[in-house]
Amino acid sequence: MRTHRTRAIVGAVFGAGILATMAAAAVTGPANAATPTWAPAATAEIHPGVQMYTEGAQCTANFVFADSAGNTYVGYAAHCAGLGAATDTDGCLAESLPLGTRVTFNEGGSLLSEGTRVGGGTLAYSSWLTMQQRNEQDANTCAYNDLALVKVDAADVANVNPSVPFWGGPVGIDTDGTAAGDKLYTYGNSSLRGGIEELSPHVGASIGDDPTTDGWTHPLYTVTPGVPGDSGSGFLSADGSAIGTLSTLGLAPLPLSNNIGDLGRELAFAQANSGISGLTVVNGTEPFSPIL
Repeated sequence: MRTHRTRAIVGAVFGAGILATMAAAAVTGPANAATPTWAPAATAEIHPGVQMYTEGAQCTANFVFADSAGNTYVGYAAHCAGLGAATDTDGCLAESLPLGTRVTFNEGGSLLSEGTRVGGGTLAYSSWLTMQQRNEQDANTCAYNDLALVKVDAADVANVNPSVPFWGGPVGIDTDGTAAGDKLYTYGNSSLRGGIEELSPHVGASIGDDPTTDGWTHPLYTVTPGVPGDSGSGFLSADGSAIGTLSTLGLAPLPLSNNIGDLGRELAFAQANSGISGLTVVNGTEPFSPIL
C-alpha cells in the first residue's frame, strides 16, 4: 500500500495587496452564512490532523475551511492528489487527479490497513490544477503553492470540529512569516507511526525564511521531523495562528528539515482563483495551549 503521494522526498527543497487579503481571511467562519454547529472537539472524528486517503495515498489534514454558502472543507496538500513521481514537485507542471475525486477521512491507518473510515468528501479545489489552468508563470508560486480543499459530505459535516488536536487553535492567520528560532507547532498523523497518537504532536523552530522565495515557504526543524504521510498537516505559530502546511522534506544543506507552504499566500490565491465565494479558515473552538 502506498502511504501517500508525497513531495516529502530526499533532496527536495521542498506585496501589500496579498498581505491585506491574508489578514482579511483570518475570520472564524463563513462571511454570509450561519456558522455551522461544530461537533465537540473531544468526540469529533473529522478535524485538523485526521488522516485523508486519496485512491490509497495517505496524507494529513491541516485546517477546516468554510465558504459563504455554508459548505465545510478540510485542507491538505495538493500533491496528495498528484499522479506523478515524488520528484514531480512543480505544481504548474505535475499531473493531478481531477476535481470531484473522492477522498476519505480515516482513523488508525497504518502500513497494514487504511484503518477506519470516519467520513468522506470530494476534491473541490487544487492549487496545482488551478495554476495550470491559469498558466501561472511565477516560479515561487509554482514551487510552493501546495493547497487542496476537500468538500466534506453533507452527512458528515456534523462530525467536524476545527480545533487542532493537542494544541488547540487556530486563532487566525499569520501574515508576517518566520524568523530564525521562532517556535512552531504541528500535529502530524502519518500511517507510518501505526496509530501511536503520542508521536503526533511536534514542536519545531524556524530556520529563517529565504528572501528569494518571496515568503511562499518557511523552512524549519521539528522534533520529531515530519515523515511521509504527514504531508498537508498544518502548522501554528507561537501565538496559535495558522501559518503553513507541510509540503516537503529537505536534505543538504538542511538534513531532516521540513518546508511549509505559507498558508496566507495559499489561501489568498485560492480566494482569488478557486471560484469558492467567501472562503475562510475556521478558528478552533479550543484555546491554543502550547504546553507539552
